[in-house]
Amino acid sequence: MTDETKNKKKFPLWMYPETRKLVSDWYKRDNCQSQSEFIEKAIRFYCGYISAEEGVRFLPAAITTAMTGMMDSLENRMSRLIFKLAVEMSMMMNILARTADVDESNLRQLRGKCVRDVKKSVGTVTFEDVTRFQRGE
Repeated sequence: MTDETKNKKKFPLWMYPETRKLVSDWYKRDNCQSQSEFIEKAIRFYCGYISAEEGVRFLPAAITTAMTGMMDSLENRMSRLIFKLAVEMSMMMNILARTADVDESNLRQLRGKCVRDVKKSVGTVTFEDVTRFQRGE
């Protein structure tokens, strides 16, 4: 008896024939030496899956590190793009404010309309939409 198997305990296991077939079909594909090894791995995996505290243990560190790096990179890229967009919007608003004569009441009404339009269109307001509105179409 090897060191690996001397502490193992044998017990009866009841399962449906379909489940038994899955085990016999898949254990070799998972590079398991036996069906018992496959079942034990499956149980450990499933317990880790349902346990939130232990869930991280079952994700290899390389995957976690890669995902964190990708998220950090995405966050930095999005932050830079949003900053550039805000600068461009500020420039456009300053040019328009210098040339347009719009009173406070109209500005408040326009802001409310713009908020409603963006909410309704989930942020996909086009220049064509705005042009048609300004022409009264």
